[in-house]
Amino acid sequence: MLGKARTRRFRDPERTRERLLQAAFREVRRTGFRSAGINTILAATNVTKGALYHHFGSKEALGYAIVDEVIAELVRDRWLRPLLRDGQPIDILIGIVRRLPTRPAAIRESCPLLNLSQEMSPLDEQFRKRLERIFLAWQEGIATLVRRGQSQGTVRRDLNADETASFLVAMVEGYASLAKNAQNPKVWEVGIRNIVGWLKSLRAQGNRKRG
Repeated sequence: MLGKARTRRFRDPERTRERLLQAAFREVRRTGFRSAGINTILAATNVTKGALYHHFGSKEALGYAIVDEVIAELVRDRWLRPLLRDGQPIDILIGIVRRLPTRPAAIRESCPLLNLSQEMSPLDEQFRKRLERIFLAWQEGIATLVRRGQSQGTVRRDLNADETASFLVAMVEGYASLAKNAQNPKVWEVGIRNIVGWLKSLRAQGNRKRG
């Protein structure tokens, strides 16, 4: 039976790669990239070091894949896809913010995009560029939604959509950082309330009562 299991793993390289990628993401989220242990990742997946380096030529290549494939997908799932939903833009944004994780484990680990940006952007240009692309896509998605609301007359026309988007991202990541430092979900809950209150202030005058 053991031999058959090993054969299945060998014959399913994509599944092996995905297991390595997810285990590496969990380890990096827990300890940071520089402290992430290759042996810990291997132990979690029961994969050999040779197999890991077959799929990812170096630890840095593994880190880049985490950014491009795992963290980018998290941002797409949590923000970019919901931004495309039907409805009033401010309601959509409020709904996204209110659905952000508040469980203690999420507060403890904080946002992986924020964590890697703080750790690796000053040290590795490839990390910085990859992380920047995610931030820019996130901001552009919000700005596009704000412009849609302005064209519909539901969002204040005096707003600069790009600046509004960057400010929202900054508030989300700022409160995530404060909550992680405090190790207190209540800090994050206060942040969500404040962000939602600010978002309500972006409604066009005739839409204020709905908020």
